[in-house]
Amino acid sequence: MTTSIKDVARLAGVSVATVSRALGNGPVSAALKARVEAAIAASGYRPNLSARRLRSQHSGTIGLIVSDIRNPFFTAVSRAVEDVAYRAGMRVILCNTDENPDKEAMYLRLMQEERVSGVIFSATRAGVDALDVAGLGFPVVMIDRAGAAARCDAVLLDNRTAAAQLVEHLLERGYRRIGGLFGNTSSTGAERHAGFAEAMERAGLPAAARFAAPSAEAAQAAVAAWLAEADAPEALVASNGLLLLGAVKAVRAAGVAVPGQLALAGFDNDSWTELADPGMTVIAQPVDEIGRVAMEMLLERLRQPERPLRKVVLSGRLLARGSSREKG
Repeated sequence: MTTSIKDVARLAGVSVATVSRALGNGPVSAALKARVEAAIAASGYRPNLSARRLRSQHSGTIGLIVSDIRNPFFTAVSRAVEDVAYRAGMRVILCNTDENPDKEAMYLRLMQEERVSGVIFSATRAGVDALDVAGLGFPVVMIDRAGAAARCDAVLLDNRTAAAQLVEHLLERGYRRIGGLFGNTSSTGAERHAGFAEAMERAGLPAAARFAAPSAEAAQAAVAAWLAEADAPEALVASNGLLLLGAVKAVRAAGVAVPGQLALAGFDNDSWTELADPGMTVIAQPVDEIGRVAMEMLLERLRQPERPLRKVVLSGRLLARGSSREKG
């Protein structure tokens, strides 16, 4: 037979209302809450979460919608979000969009159906433009990408400055024919391209750039084609870890020496970048801080719905390794 909330109340020696308050983190003493929890464990009672959602504005659940869970950046950010959510007594629903605006829209509808308390979202440029936060019924915090169109809280990297740092690092080491490979779906790729182009312009040099889908496979094909051209770069900046990985695969398949024939630098301090021979020069993003701050901002928004929008911009850290040694 199915155990009901009345059975739990009888076993704990309290009212049904007290059980409901204890389940919903309502105003009950620690001693009463402990009695209810012991009765739940003894009876095997499972709360009807769907019914509780229907009776409440908030489900105690947040949605985390990321653009590519295969990207170690989003894996690390997701872990940090979950850590803070767990400590706050909230559950996390994780969704992966594959940089697809249609999937983004589908998962946002799912979040509405699940009556989540809020969403942390890494959107495509199309997703940012289409986002109607007011119509969703829950707050949104953007991570990694937002753009001028975003009308919600956001936690971002200072992408322009970070991309310029990589260019300046390569210039200091004697490279002049520097190319850039950038993701073509997000505001992050656009911002990093802007920082790259500005740094090259300051140096009086052409800012040769290519754009690709943000995957290792697309990057490998793009870099392989570029290396076969007469004006192939002598140094390359890749705008995320997957693009950098694809570039490494391309140069190895072509037998191009790094950094002797092509210096490499990019974003994301993924574990393989240090283990590669030579190690890859990268901008290390504060991934734990991005996830932690995003979840904390969402909790603040739930506590204070009317507070002004806030954008937190964090700095990356340049890790110089063998892939960008001084030009010989």
